[in-house]
Amino acid sequence: MAERGERESPWRIHGMSVEGYRHRRQNLPCQDACAYTVSPSVAVLAVADGAGSRPRSDEGSRLAVELAAEHFGRRAAAAAGSHPGEAVHELLADAFHDVSKVFLDTTGADAADFATTLTVVVLAPGWLGHLTVGDGFVVLRAGTEDGERQFHLLPQAAAASEYSNETVFLTSPDAARWVRTDCVSDEGIDGLLLSTDGLVQAALNRSASGVQGPNASFAEAVFRSLDAPGPVSDSAHEGLAALLRSDRLTALNADDKTLLRAVRKGRA
Repeated sequence: MAERGERESPWRIHGMSVEGYRHRRQNLPCQDACAYTVSPSVAVLAVADGAGSRPRSDEGSRLAVELAAEHFGRRAAAAAGSHPGEAVHELLADAFHDVSKVFLDTTGADAADFATTLTVVVLAPGWLGHLTVGDGFVVLRAGTEDGERQFHLLPQAAAASEYSNETVFLTSPDAARWVRTDCVSDEGIDGLLLSTDGLVQAALNRSASGVQGPNASFAEAVFRSLDAPGPVSDSAHEGLAALLRSDRLTALNADDKTLLRAVRKGRA
């Protein structure tokens, strides 16, 4: 996981990917990955979920997040003074094009063997940019209501087909068609988490009307240890690993799990 310049960043960032029960039982590698990079002006966070049916998807997910941290970081740093709006959507689309090109050039004729989703968040002064292809998701912490912190699920990318169980991958034909970009300008954002679909059942709830939203108790729990001032402690790292491998979460979903979280320093 990239960790450049974190000391000067206004964000404290921490996360990990762990293999799910199915992969532990079959002695297979974790096919999820996460990475981030930070500078005094910009932070980029990325998570990816390799396709379980593809033989080198674990390598694909690692390559995707490494390229995302590099190329989204480069584009965002060059445009750090940009105002929220269409320019941010263009920046995100251009960075995705950079990532896709290098990914496909690197994997060549065997690109389909490296299939992976990708979800990226760019944190810059005055705005948050979000891009996703596939079924990853992002939850923001912003504002309070009756003294309770509020959590907000960012819109997710559309499925390629309502009749298909297979998500869209970075290597899918016409992947750019299915990319979702968003730009949020809200100075009240003081926390966010990115995840792959292995945590959907734990991190999200579905209302009686079928609308999906954040599970506030889960979000509170995963932000709590990161809100403490100073570097991420060993106990916080061990606690997140234990949570992601817990029987409770495994019972909900036996897939690999990734959680990458960030909190704004001094806002606890």
